[in-house]
Amino acid sequence: MSTITPSQEQAVIDQVRKGLYIGGEWRDATGGKTLGVEDPSNRTTLTEIADGTPDDALAALTAAHDTQASWAAHPPRERGEILRRAFELIQQRTDELAILMTLEMGKPIVEAKAEIGYANEFFRWYSEEAVRIDGRYGISPTGRGRMLTMKSPVGPCLFITPWNFPLAMGTRKIGPAIAAGCTMVVKPAQQTPLSMLALAQILEEAGLPAGVLNVVTSSRSGSLMAPLISDPRSRKLSFTGSTEVGQKLMQQASEQLLRVSMELGGNAPFLVFDDADVDEAVEGAMLAKMRNMGEACTAANRFHISEKVSDEFTTKLAERIGALKIGRGTGDGVQVGPLVDGGQRDTVRGLVDDAISKGATAVVGGTDVDGAGYFYKPTVLSGVTADAQLLRDEIFGPVAPVISFDEEEAAVAAANNTQYGLVAYVFTKDLRRALRVVEGLETGMVGLNQGIVSNAAAPFGGVKHSGFGREGGREGIEEYLDTKYVAINL
Repeated sequence: MSTITPSQEQAVIDQVRKGLYIGGEWRDATGGKTLGVEDPSNRTTLTEIADGTPDDALAALTAAHDTQASWAAHPPRERGEILRRAFELIQQRTDELAILMTLEMGKPIVEAKAEIGYANEFFRWYSEEAVRIDGRYGISPTGRGRMLTMKSPVGPCLFITPWNFPLAMGTRKIGPAIAAGCTMVVKPAQQTPLSMLALAQILEEAGLPAGVLNVVTSSRSGSLMAPLISDPRSRKLSFTGSTEVGQKLMQQASEQLLRVSMELGGNAPFLVFDDADVDEAVEGAMLAKMRNMGEACTAANRFHISEKVSDEFTTKLAERIGALKIGRGTGDGVQVGPLVDGGQRDTVRGLVDDAISKGATAVVGGTDVDGAGYFYKPTVLSGVTADAQLLRDEIFGPVAPVISFDEEEAAVAAANNTQYGLVAYVFTKDLRRALRVVEGLETGMVGLNQGIVSNAAAPFGGVKHSGFGREGGREGIEEYLDTKYVAINL
């Protein structure tokens, strides 16, 4: 893979519409305000886009509301075909979309391509699910009547997507909503709006009717979304982001009793038992920790390693992590890009410094990378003490803290010692132990002898403060459907 040239980068940026997408039209923000999109690798401004206002957001909700009835009546087969056409267009434009994502978010181009492939699977999966929405017909237990259930779309949805997976976090909400017959207003993250704008163009080209998808970019997420959440025309809110913001949104959504899906923070434990294949565990750790520079809710946050293999695991992991090539994501062979902004780097730095001040040792990394971008060296910490803040907080960066354990029960207890419960990773060759540990973990997902769980065909989501609701799989479309029961007197 050769380095991508500045002219190629600019050509990709120029192809993206920079306005708000409301009711099938591209328009400027009220007052003509714009928002700069930053390249986190060098802090330059990539381009300016529309900076939407609450009035723009309400216009988008009006478009979604006015379109809802006709879209709900749209043939399911055609809804699926629109998603399928969009899937094929994304496949054709993977290279361009990957460059765009790398420029605005920072991840290496190879990871951007992997995300686009994952994101696109949601469109393929839900293109097939659109025609499989059904109810049931049954005999009443008394035998004197019949029971009929049917499914109908929830109605206009509000989507707030994060910056770390700017395409995938959109498609796994948009895909099932389109398949179910729901209209929507999407607010992408301020740092990474270009991928969502490009996706809106693709769906428009694929034949999605005006008003079904509406995209409002803005630097003011709270003030933009508040009037939509309190508007009785909204029927569902789906948010991916921090637990703190999710709690505030839940409070707002309670006024209208919106149906809510929340995919929130994580503090994923990574458990390696003494019977595990250590090399296989290290390979899994590289995936679970270093994917997206650790800026993932599914990222392994705490490495609980059996004391019998802890030294071997730590040494091998440090060797692998220390050898990674750091640089601008569009560069040749780059494996680790910058963090998304200065605030995120400050958070990672602060957590590492806190752990070291309390007795941890940086086996590798532990410092910033000199230069204009928001780079932080991939880090492995050993000797992490129980009072280290990074064992409680989500790191969201390329830092792997290692803690040893002696007994299985202690490992499970340590893994569950958190308010979060999104995902856990377990490495063991013992089937009975695997089942005991998997059943004992308080998480919505588990990676057993593998370092990645994301799959468009499977239900993604957590428990406890990691949220509720599921995205992906057959379960994902149920989030966008209401069930109606009809009692029939014969």
